[in-house]
Amino acid sequence: MAAIDNENRDNRPGSSKWRSALYDVIFEADTPAGKDFDLLLIVSILLSVFVVMLDSIGSMRMVYGQLIYELEWFFTILFTIEYVLRIICVRDRTKYILSPFGIVDLVSIVPTYLSLFLPGSQFLLVIRVLRVLRVFRVLKLVQYVSEAEMLSRALRASRQKITIFLFTVLTLVVILGSLMYLIEGEENGFTSIPTSIFWAIVTLTTVGFGDIVPQTPLGRILASVIMILGYSIIAVPTGIVTSEISFASIEERKRNKPERTCVSCGYSDHDTDALFCKRCGKRL
Repeated sequence: MAAIDNENRDNRPGSSKWRSALYDVIFEADTPAGKDFDLLLIVSILLSVFVVMLDSIGSMRMVYGQLIYELEWFFTILFTIEYVLRIICVRDRTKYILSPFGIVDLVSIVPTYLSLFLPGSQFLLVIRVLRVLRVFRVLKLVQYVSEAEMLSRALRASRQKITIFLFTVLTLVVILGSLMYLIEGEENGFTSIPTSIFWAIVTLTTVGFGDIVPQTPLGRILASVIMILGYSIIAVPTGIVTSEISFASIEERKRNKPERTCVSCGYSDHDTDALFCKRCGKRL
């Protein structure tokens, strides 16, 4: 998000005053006008997505079809004007058009025009909801990028453990599904091993569709074991990621903690409020 803001600053027009003023309104969220514009844009995006959702409901379409149609075109024309204005007020137009926001802005208006030639494509307008990502600029959530990076490091650090865990679960559901196929058989709905494996996955993850139910006492005992096992298995990846996040958080605090080195013994791992050295007892 910060990179996108930097790209916008690089695109700031330098010659025309009206283009510069238009740029400040459209791309800058620090000014009152820019913040109001972004908030109005986000509300318009959410309303347009809501209209598309209403259009997918048959009863609503029968009663309010014409109004929904007109609203869809109203928002499309509104966003088309906004997209053109964005292109006009930036210095490097190609850079904006090929940027992530520029692509989303374009894709969000194309489906309505395509619906003139391909009926039904207007439902792709729900892509507009991606434009709500601009709320990051309005609410200044960029300050949380460091926390997002810490979470990303924790996920990368735990990927090997998660991979092993997934392979273990996959092996387990294959064994349990095959065993249930032998116990229940085709007459009780377990028509094949893949079907039984699907049932094992649904049961182990505690989803429980209920489309296939074991009928024999032994099958129900095995199903009960799988259900109980599912609760413990669900907690494993959560624990893995949580431990990595805790470790990453500790490392982050160590990096950000000001170093206080004892001039007497050279020991540096002190608390920020420590008055005396942990190793030799000399005053810091």
